Amino acid sequence: MEKAIIMGAGPAGLTAAYELLTRTNIKPVIVEMDQQVGGLSKTINYKGNLIDIGGHRFFSKSEKITNWWLQFLPLDEASPTDIPLTYHHQTIELHKGILNNTAGGGKMLIRPRKSRIYFDRAFFDYPLSLNSKTLRNFGIPKISRIALSYFRSKLFPIKDEQSLEQFFINRFGKELYQTFFKRYTEKIWGVSCDRIPADWGHQRIKDLNISKAILQSFKSIFSTNNSIHQHGVSTSLIEQFLYPEKGPGQMWDTVAQKVMELGGEIRLGTEVVKIVADDQQIRSVTCREGVTGKQTELTGSCFFSTIPVKNLISSLENIKIPGPVKEVASGLVYRDFIMVGLLFKKQEAQTREGIEMLTDNWIYLQDEKLIAGRLQIFNNWSPEMVEDKGNLWIGLEYFCSETDEIWKKSREEMIALALKEIKQTGLIQKETLLDATVIKVPKAYPSYIGAYDQFAVVQEFLDSIGNLYCLGRNGMHRYNNTDHSMMTAIIAVDNIISNQKDRTSIWGVNMEHDFHEEKQKV
Repeated sequence: MEKAIIMGAGPAGLTAAYELLTRTNIKPVIVEMDQQVGGLSKTINYKGNLIDIGGHRFFSKSEKITNWWLQFLPLDEASPTDIPLTYHHQTIELHKGILNNTAGGGKMLIRPRKSRIYFDRAFFDYPLSLNSKTLRNFGIPKISRIALSYFRSKLFPIKDEQSLEQFFINRFGKELYQTFFKRYTEKIWGVSCDRIPADWGHQRIKDLNISKAILQSFKSIFSTNNSIHQHGVSTSLIEQFLYPEKGPGQMWDTVAQKVMELGGEIRLGTEVVKIVADDQQIRSVTCREGVTGKQTELTGSCFFSTIPVKNLISSLENIKIPGPVKEVASGLVYRDFIMVGLLFKKQEAQTREGIEMLTDNWIYLQDEKLIAGRLQIFNNWSPEMVEDKGNLWIGLEYFCSETDEIWKKSREEMIALALKEIKQTGLIQKETLLDATVIKVPKAYPSYIGAYDQFAVVQEFLDSIGNLYCLGRNGMHRYNNTDHSMMTAIIAVDNIISNQKDRTSIWGVNMEHDFHEEKQKV
């Protein structure tokens, strides 16, 4: 039997493995450096309290992807949905055998979306709403400047956008860009927005602008879109989303179990140390087990890489790598990530707007006095994320680089910083901290700075290796969502089946009409 060696057990790698097993006669062997599957989409269990690293909404304009998810975790019977009842029951019936063999026989919830922005000691609805609270927080002079700046950007747009700053100004006006988008974006990437190419905006929020946000705000007053597909709604404006009851990792644990049941192999705690190639074909991958240090050579007919491109290029041996390819690959930049989990006794929040219960899924921390970039309330992603329902389980997210001082801080220092910052917001008033944990994630986000503007040189070289398929976020050095990463894997398997050598369709995901958010239906 032919084998496929898959480097990385994140969403892209696991999707590729499942597609190979169900559509071809190729056996997948997955090599994963971590001790659990899921990549950045794994769920971390801290004493029964579950952590979602980064907040993973299960939402896609592609019904193919949505149906793919639901075959593993069916919808909760109690969740309102626009899916026809016959389809719903058919899905459960078809996959009952699969799900009964999984840990907990999980299900998918439909969750309402609520997010806000914390700025200048006040909370703003996000997406921005034209309501009394917004007017009160901004004041008439500020609202007037935002309006004038926005109309100026529409009348006199910056032509030939080069930077992310220009991208934002064209869509929101300079005043609103400087108020909200500039600080948060610079927290994420660690550089000024005028140094980040406009590609990032086109990748992540290509169809979001003020007019769409205002229109959606008015629509939501009169009706709620209960569709899990949210057709016609920008990704940034969706009102609800799917979510596994025990976090995103539940999906990938379920998929991994099915992959093994079908005959696939997953080697955890195993690092790729060498990739041997010749005649523009990969011949083998050498892996090292983390515990024993034992090295194993794996051969296959095709190879899938979801590991960071920088690591992939540096691991290649016995193949001529042009100097420019080495130079660009070594110059690729990544952003790292620190999550601080804080467990409190549940309490009401005392904000400037008064006493309130916390119903947010997440809050963007755009105030320049705070180092943290975002705050998650895990209880509101799913009640099953917290062991004791009487507790409040919060995660503060810090974006950084491994060379930054904050990355070097001790566990105790990070917890003290996070506790200090959450108190500054007014969300936590009483000293009711029960427990805390710190998680550091290297290479969480491929960055669009550094040598990224020359990435085409690397892409062309990788495409010249006939049996190599680069997939997913790190494998393509592209800030894709989960559904985009999965689609790259599905298309790669399509290409193998049809013997298609051209990789254009894989690289085109999230750049072509199939994933443009303006598209009504895929």
